[in-house]
Amino acid sequence: MDLHRIFGTTTPVIGVVHLQPLPTAARWGGNLRAVIERAEQEATALAAGGVNGIIVENFFDAPFPKNRVDPAVVSAMTLVVERLQNLVTIPLGLNVLRNDAHSALAIASCTGAAFIRVNVLTGVMATDQGLIEGEAHQLLRYRRELGSSVQILADVLVKHARPLGTPNLTVAVQDTIERGLADGVILSGWATGSPPSLEDLELAKAAAGDVPVFIGSGLRLRTLANLLQAADGVIVSSSLKRQGKREQSIDPVRVGRFVDTVRACQQRLQTVATPQAVNTNSASLSR
Repeated sequence: MDLHRIFGTTTPVIGVVHLQPLPTAARWGGNLRAVIERAEQEATALAAGGVNGIIVENFFDAPFPKNRVDPAVVSAMTLVVERLQNLVTIPLGLNVLRNDAHSALAIASCTGAAFIRVNVLTGVMATDQGLIEGEAHQLLRYRRELGSSVQILADVLVKHARPLGTPNLTVAVQDTIERGLADGVILSGWATGSPPSLEDLELAKAAAGDVPVFIGSGLRLRTLANLLQAADGVIVSSSLKRQGKREQSIDPVRVGRFVDTVRACQQRLQTVATPQAVNTNSASLSR
């Protein structure tokens, strides 16, 4: 996955538009126009704040179906993505919860979105929706049939879930990449708003090799510098909302502050790495 080609940077900040309840959801309010207008406001705020990409997610549709969502949800999310593409120029992605990767890939392929997030690509996870089985084989075949170049970002040991058995994180990352053919992997904490540990990120990064590793939850300004040293990109939502609360709307000021902090951390990491590279080269020449 070429991060610079897709996002224009090697350390992308990907914001999330949490859609208000969609048709057929338990809390559907009956007004799709209001859902679209809220999504437009949030996407505009994210883009103005400097994020490098946006994931559109049916977050407030809970309780979620385990696999396939209703066709009305697919239609609504397609409309939202098309409207957002008229407003922002940064890459868009989709996450169709809980684990409808086929619908996400179909929407992305038809609208020209750049990527999707898949909560369970390989393995079996016990969730509040029941047992969710990864469908990497079907999804990768479907992408080929569509002639699509949409990139697949896959969670490893996804939040709000427990694996059947106790797989080693290194093995789980390797399986997701080598057997599931994920283009990038995402590591989160145990739930929405909780971050992964630096140790787990370092293990995931070592196992992933050249495949990008994203932090998928729990990022705060105070934890960025520590965690970013072991990741290639970040996916962030609640921290960018007013008062840091997930039910609130996106706060452009918080977005700008977060993005600026990421860029400052990135610059410091590059500064630290550069002298090491110079010293290594000098040592080689002296021999």
